[in-house]
Amino acid sequence: MKITLIAGARPNFMKIAPVIHAIHKEQNNGSDIQYRLVHTGQHYDKAMSDTFFEELNIPNPHANLGCGGGSQAEQTAAIMIAFEKELIDNPVDLVVVVGDVTSTMACSIVAKKLHTKVAHIEAGIRSWDLSMPEEINRLVTDAITDYFFTTSEVANKNLLNTGVKKDQIFFVGNVMIDTLLANRPKFSKPEIFDQLALKEKEYLMLTMHRPANVDAAEKLKTTMQEIINNVHGLPIIFPIHPRTAKIFSDLGIEADNLFIVNPMGYLEFNYLVEKAKAVITDSGGITEETTVMGVPCITLRDNTERPETITIGTNELIGTAPDKIKPTLDKLFDGQWKKGGIPELWDGKAAERIVNIVQLF
Repeated sequence: MKITLIAGARPNFMKIAPVIHAIHKEQNNGSDIQYRLVHTGQHYDKAMSDTFFEELNIPNPHANLGCGGGSQAEQTAAIMIAFEKELIDNPVDLVVVVGDVTSTMACSIVAKKLHTKVAHIEAGIRSWDLSMPEEINRLVTDAITDYFFTTSEVANKNLLNTGVKKDQIFFVGNVMIDTLLANRPKFSKPEIFDQLALKEKEYLMLTMHRPANVDAAEKLKTTMQEIINNVHGLPIIFPIHPRTAKIFSDLGIEADNLFIVNPMGYLEFNYLVEKAKAVITDSGGITEETTVMGVPCITLRDNTERPETITIGTNELIGTAPDKIKPTLDKLFDGQWKKGGIPELWDGKAAERIVNIVQLF
């Protein structure tokens, strides 16, 4: 069995790492499974990509397609052109894609047109919001996928409702949580923790990058002021996404308790998340990690593709309207936040299940 694993953007690396480790384990046990790791180069900033290979103990990719930058269409086209050549030169039995980034969709299309089977890890999740590029990537990928590896029963139902056959769906759990649990003992205290004299459960983490929150300057400014004014003076640590930084720099937002830092590595970032009083975010993956770590999470989105983080976990979806922030933070500081639980099969063994199943194809 020969497979190609696709990684292109920061979330992919966290999802592909446990699969690689599971393959190595099978190889050590005598299994005839071989893989080729292809990095599309979709994220080309070292802080957003290379660092993750180092921290998560992933070997250097067999190929880097170097397809960073450009518009959505330009990047999709570049990845498809480069990956077509890669796959023709290095044919395999199965192409495995993860998540919902441009690389996921582009490489799936190429594989299918070259008559290669496709497996999608994290298949079936839906926000039902077609204004999100990620949702289009999910829909297109799942429309042509052969094998669907899912994180929840909700995802299973989504796929069944679109006509996917039951025997194509494999409920395996969440590879993102495999990485979290494997690396939790290795979380690394960043320098700013001591520099700012941070104390456990006495600061908040903030991340924002989605257009609905950051593209309109005045709305971003109002959102930031609402957060700053309602955290009771606690420090706010804001690792700023490059996309957000371009807009943020012109707003003149300053506060004694707001600390803007560069994007962080996985181990340092999650050290801060684990010890935070709460996380305010518009990310999807962070809502999964906070759920498993039992950290309150406030999501600044109108929808989510991960409803189990709300129905079971520690996450609350409050929308993108700035006036929702104060009552939510009041609830947090009044000690009224739900405790939350951990969804089924989010146990650190999803990748093992995937690799065991793949060998049966």
